[in-house]
Amino acid sequence: MNLYEKYLLPILVNSACKVSPKMKQRKKVIPLAHGRVLEIGVGSGLNLPFYNTDKVDEIIGIDPSEEMWSKNNFNPSKFHFEFIKTGAESLPFENNFFDCVVSTYSLCTIPDYNSAMEEIRRVISTNGIFIFCEHGKAPNRKVERWQNRIDPIWSTFGGGCHINRDIPKIITNNGFKMDQMDQMFIPGWKIASYEYWGTAKTY
Repeated sequence: MNLYEKYLLPILVNSACKVSPKMKQRKKVIPLAHGRVLEIGVGSGLNLPFYNTDKVDEIIGIDPSEEMWSKNNFNPSKFHFEFIKTGAESLPFENNFFDCVVSTYSLCTIPDYNSAMEEIRRVISTNGIFIFCEHGKAPNRKVERWQNRIDPIWSTFGGGCHINRDIPKIITNNGFKMDQMDQMFIPGWKIASYEYWGTAKTY
């Protein structure tokens, strides 16, 4: 890990992820979580204030970057929380362990997202839900072309973040069916502001 990735990148990512439109998106989906929750790519804990403490028993947040987690200002007295440094491609949990798995702005960055989705499917309970809010491939062909042109540069300097991933396809190609999904451009650069959010279940 170079100095940029260790010191500057966490600051830039944290700043980008807590802009008002993205915080409003988090507020739409996070209160849906219940029971024992796994949060993929917890980062600096920006989702944590939005969990419904009457519905959530425990949250385990994973992230490969301790530098990102060090930016958090979360009050752990609200519910039991544990941070584990690990990637999503190999989860250190038993099968059917979680009632919910949450991913916000993480599928864009996970190197092997298919393996990560397989692991999510493995650790989620039979009746559990996958809650997501992700930016990705835009339906506008002009925007999509620009996404494809810029993505190599964007991912290099954005910590592996890809702006052109087909989020619905990633989810449904890995053993999930959409329960509910919304999508639209949110305020911001069009190449990085087309978002998908909702819930999915295993089949």
